[in-house]
Amino acid sequence: MGSLDQRMDKSIAKEITTQLGADNDDRLEHLKAFDDTKAGVKGLIDAGITSLPKIFIRPVDELVEESNIGRSQAQVPVIDLSGIQSDDQRKRIVSELRRASEEWGFFQVVNHGIPESVLNGMIDGICKFHEQDTELKKEYYSRDQLRKVRYESNIDLYHSRAANWRDSLTISLVACNELEPDELPQVCRGTAIDYVNHVTKLGGTLFDLLSEALGMKLDNLRAMECGRGRTFVGHYYPACPEPDLTLGTNRHTDAAFLTILLQDHIGGLQFLHDDQWTDVPPIPGGLVASIADLLQIVSNDKFKSVEHRVIANRTGPRISVPCFFAGAVVPAKIYGPVKELISEKSPALYREFTVREFLDHFMSKPIDKSGLDHFKI
Repeated sequence: MGSLDQRMDKSIAKEITTQLGADNDDRLEHLKAFDDTKAGVKGLIDAGITSLPKIFIRPVDELVEESNIGRSQAQVPVIDLSGIQSDDQRKRIVSELRRASEEWGFFQVVNHGIPESVLNGMIDGICKFHEQDTELKKEYYSRDQLRKVRYESNIDLYHSRAANWRDSLTISLVACNELEPDELPQVCRGTAIDYVNHVTKLGGTLFDLLSEALGMKLDNLRAMECGRGRTFVGHYYPACPEPDLTLGTNRHTDAAFLTILLQDHIGGLQFLHDDQWTDVPPIPGGLVASIADLLQIVSNDKFKSVEHRVIANRTGPRISVPCFFAGAVVPAKIYGPVKELISEKSPALYREFTVREFLDHFMSKPIDKSGLDHFKI
């Protein structure tokens, strides 16, 4: 008689095979069957599948459209934050940051002050969470967006045209700024707390630099509480048997002010630059930063939030951990183009709104549909 883990794996495999193998075209039924397993994409791999279930296969028109988009060899800007206390070095950093935010929307930062042991620890902790026994993960499985710590597969599972090849552990500090250790899974508790504290501090530094890059006072974005609400998401992308037919994450922009992303050595992140997909190769010890929708709005389109995606890969698992800085959600705060950036020549392009309104709109649609137009004047 096999071990308990082996018997549970066989039970999960049978459940998934039975529920997803039925020959019918009812997509909603297939989605719900997958969701109800609470085993995620990792459960499919554990079940030994060798081809993609229908719900993950992208529509033909989307694949054809995708084939017409070129691939760029452009190198994403890398900004060295060392010497930030020196006036000359700070001017260099602000200048590089301004150009990257206006022309690229993406950049990588090195010498940011976060120890490599903290970065590696977070990647290892997220991997351990997703690779532990399914019954332990099920405790956290939920689609309740108000739950502070939750595990799920595909935040837009019931809205998207095709499911993405990833599972996620979300740590939300949007409604509440405090994080109690007991709320986190034990397998990644210590590493997650260290990482959250370090990235929160780095976010404050970047917001100060971005304020200067916009020609405003150093603490303007900080005073607007752009870095207050934070969401950390530990993505797990298993090796995919048919990566050309699906994606790790659909093309989208982020419903936040700023995103700071930790990725492992495998890579797969791409963003649109000059209408071509551009790779963001992993840099040892580096972090990816990107301008998100809310910063494009408050900068009145001076800074750009650009579409990005994650491709599926035969190699895996790939681990990435984005932190989304969403601003002040509770208590509610009104955001819109910053008054200092508005003039007769540059009138406000967006109306005012709360972050909750923006997030509710984002969650009501597939992630590959931008929410910016909804808030334009």
